[in-house]
Amino acid sequence: MTDERPEVSDATDGNRYEIGVGGELAGFTQYTDTGARRIFFHTEIDDRFAGQGLASALVSRALEDTRSAGLRIVPVCPYVARYVKKHHGFDDALDPVTPEALAAVRAAQG
Repeated sequence: MTDERPEVSDATDGNRYEIGVGGELAGFTQYTDTGARRIFFHTEIDDRFAGQGLASALVSRALEDTRSAGLRIVPVCPYVARYVKKHHGFDDALDPVTPEALAAVRAAQG
């Protein structure tokens, strides 16, 4: 475990939020925007950084930014779905996963 503070940034050119520790990429959560919805579909933390609470810090910041931007949150990613079930502070910004949301994810993945 490192003593360095993790830093979260929105890598808008890659449609993902990234979390870094000590200048090293530790993980990311990917999204695609469709209208007023931000669909989160994949979250990944490098094994070297596991167990440090980085996924939670990453997703929390991404969801806060999404709500602040006036966008709705669609939790396709299993981690994001579990996170919002535990953290009800985002209930006001949640939209259900629909077939249209899943189609948007498939399109974003190419």
